[in-house]
Formats: sequence, structure tokens, C-alpha cells
Amino acid sequence: MPNAASQSRRGFTLVELLVVVAIIGVLIALLLPAVQMARESGRQIQCRNNLHQLALAMHSYQTVVGAYPPSFCTNPKNTADKGGMWSAQARLLSYLEQGAVFAQINFNTDYESATTAGAPVKTIRPARYICPDELNDTQRVDANGASIYYPLNYVFNVGVWFVFDPRGQTNLDGAISPNSRTRPADFRDGLSNTLMASEAKAYTPYVRNSGHGTTTIPATPADIPPLASGGQPKLGADLQQNTGHTEWVDGRAQHAGFTATFTPNTRVPYETGGQIYDIDYTSQQEGKSATVKTFAAITARSYHPGLVNSALMDGSVRSFTDNVELSLWRALATRSRGETVSLPVD
Repeated sequence: MPNAASQSRRGFTLVELLVVVAIIGVLIALLLPAVQMARESGRQIQCRNNLHQLALAMHSYQTVVGAYPPSFCTNPKNTADKGGMWSAQARLLSYLEQGAVFAQINFNTDYESATTAGAPVKTIRPARYICPDELNDTQRVDANGASIYYPLNYVFNVGVWFVFDPRGQTNLDGAISPNSRTRPADFRDGLSNTLMASEAKAYTPYVRNSGHGTTTIPATPADIPPLASGGQPKLGADLQQNTGHTEWVDGRAQHAGFTATFTPNTRVPYETGGQIYDIDYTSQQEGKSATVKTFAAITARSYHPGLVNSALMDGSVRSFTDNVELSLWRALATRSRGETVSLPVD
């Protein structure tokens, strides 16, 4: 018969060990969603703070310059003139603690040759413009693997659908637009009722320059593929082929803007080569034609489940769910249409 000493040294049985392991597994399974939710909450707080800082920079710029920055500058009489193509995001750098980079920019020339600390400005990672949830926080490279641009996630409201008329600005209602100099007084709907900026996904597939578009706003995503027919697809199986929102220095809508054609995170299917892509659409790149108007369906998108974060012109930041009313979303994208807006509880 075993003595007391041998009994005290008795270890776990295999069954007991398996029970302990199972209990630990259950506890981990219960805790993991809570940990993931806490992490996502932290990323959302950081995202909203980035947008808040962007809004503060926008107002600081307006105070100093006397107007909000244009989305893009172009000379319709000379489409070969690349001066002033810099994005509004680039124009705000000195108000976002990026004075050293800002000092190297000549806004009367294009962004291809600007450098800072020996690196092209266009390849610098703009930390304030990157959402912590972005899955493709990586440089855009050329065929040889050399860095050529860096993407962004925070983009400005350039209207609902009609973005630019090179023959003259007519009925453009976004917070900013090409060659614009909007001021607080231009927001007759109220600064608290107009979107300033929202989120976009880096490396979004898109189609451009088909030339198709009228002042009739597309009613559904199914209206976009016929308009994109004959356009230039910027998409493919490789991430680097999907070049929407990949150039933070470029002020064209396809990179630095969004429109309220569709509500946040609306899927816009476009089939080509046997594959279906969720696309944006720009009928004509700004600055590429002296006569063709620009219409664009550039959807606000994010990796936050079921919503996008957005800044309003008064500097406040709100979250808008995917099921926000389309009429409300479009009303928030215009500054002087006189719509009655009742914002949902955030």
C-alpha cells in the first residue's frame, strides 16, 4: 500500500490535464472577441482623432489664407501646365506638424520633382492621413519595385456627383473643388450640416476617362458599369494595379476626394476579365481636358465594421453607418442647397 509521501507526489492524470486545457481554451474563446473589440475601439478613437486634427488644420488654413484650400488646381487653357496639382492634404501639412516637408513644396510646379531629406515628397508616408485599420498601408511601387507614391485614407468632400467643369465652375456644391476658394459664408446650409472629409480605402479599383456622365445622378450602383464602358481601368489581380487613393500628393478626386453618389461602403460591382471588382468611377480626370466635365462616383469606404468616420465643416467628427439615408448623405455633401438635415445620434 503506498505511503503518505508517495501519495503527496501524485501528479495530474491525463483526463485532468485535458479538462484544464479545455477550460483554458473556453476562457480564451470568451476573452478573444472582447480583446478584439477593445483593439478596434482604440483604432477607431485614433481614426477619429486623425480626422479631428485634419479639421483643425483646415480651419487654421482658412484663418491664415482667407479661404479653404482647393481640391486641385488646373489651368483649363493649358492642360499641359502641371503647376498647382497638389492636393489639399499637401497644402495643410504645415498645420499638421509637417512644416519641414511643406517647406520643400513649390505649389506652382508639379509634385514629381519635390524632395525632402533626399526622398521624393510623394513617397513619404503621411501618418496623419493613414487610418490604423488600413490593410494596405504600403508604398505604391513601379514595375521595378521602386517606390513612387504613398496612399491615404482621409479624403475631402468634392460633392455628390458633378465635380468639375473646365469651362467654368457651375453649381459645384462640395466642401472644396478644383480651383475653389470657399469660405465659411459659402456654406449656407451651415458648417455643422456639411461634410468636410471622410474615409476611403487605399488601393481602390477604379475606372476613369470614359467621358460618360450627365448631371443626372446615378440611382444605383448598376448604373455605373455602362458609364465606365470604354474607360481606362485602373484595376487588376495584383494590389498595385488598383491605384485609387494611392497618391496623397495628387488632388484629383480619384485620389484625394470622395463623392456622395452612394452611401458609405456601398459595393459598386464591375466585371472585367472574369473578375468582379468593387470600383470607383471618374468620367474625366481633372486637368486632362479643356472641355469635358468631370462626374465621379467615389464612395466613402473604411475597414471599420459597418461605418465610416467623417469630419463636418464645423470641426466635429461623427460616425455614419452604412445604412444612413441616401438623401441625408447627399444633403450633407452639399453646402448651399437649403436641405433640412437631421443628423442621427452618434
